[in-house]
Amino acid sequence: MKNTPSKTEKKKSGSRRRCALVFVKAPEEGKVKTRLSKIVGNEIALNVYKRSAVDLIETLQNIECNITICYHPSHAESCMTRWLGSSYAYLAQKGNNIGERMANAFIRSFSKGFHRVILVGADIPDLTEKIIDEAFSSLQKYPAVIGPTLDGGYYLIGFNSNTFIPDVFQDIPWGTDRVHEQTLTVFDKKSFQVHMLPIWRDIDTYEDLVHFYKINKKNRSAAQNTVSYLTRIDIGRFKD
Repeated sequence: MKNTPSKTEKKKSGSRRRCALVFVKAPEEGKVKTRLSKIVGNEIALNVYKRSAVDLIETLQNIECNITICYHPSHAESCMTRWLGSSYAYLAQKGNNIGERMANAFIRSFSKGFHRVILVGADIPDLTEKIIDEAFSSLQKYPAVIGPTLDGGYYLIGFNSNTFIPDVFQDIPWGTDRVHEQTLTVFDKKSFQVHMLPIWRDIDTYEDLVHFYKINKKNRSAAQNTVSYLTRIDIGRFKD
């Protein structure tokens, strides 16, 4: 009689090949979501950030992949484990800017034997399993994958171990609306075919937060930690 691998065994096998890097900052009041905090205050901005990250990580737990929490600053590991627990792999971000830190996270992940690696930000609590699965699956056909944000950045980027090019993280105008465009320019110069994911809206501003709440407040399956918190504090009472 032929033995069929269980769902758990398949997931463990897939996890050895696929890794999701979650880029997060230490949850310190006044140091996260600073544009949002100008409207709602530091405490609420921090609480939104923390719940957003938890919602995203809970979604990733349903995906066949290893989850690595890439935290900043580098001395914050104890703070991170108190917040998110000790069941994940933790990796300090290393580099002089966000580009260097992302490139180094990929390099270190591939050195650990992962074949397909995606990197995702922590401020997209309603990102779906379908999109994440699409990102990993696309790497079977394409050398890279990217998910653009509405504001000109990107919420996800990924590579295969044999197609990674750190050049896409160099000389990029981080924090501007040209990040996605300039990254695609680098891919084009390298003649890289890139799989494009749907545009998603991350949460950076009060406008982003209100939009997120309006489209998710009746969706019982999406980002419930964040949605429940916004309902409790009556997020609509704030004005630009």
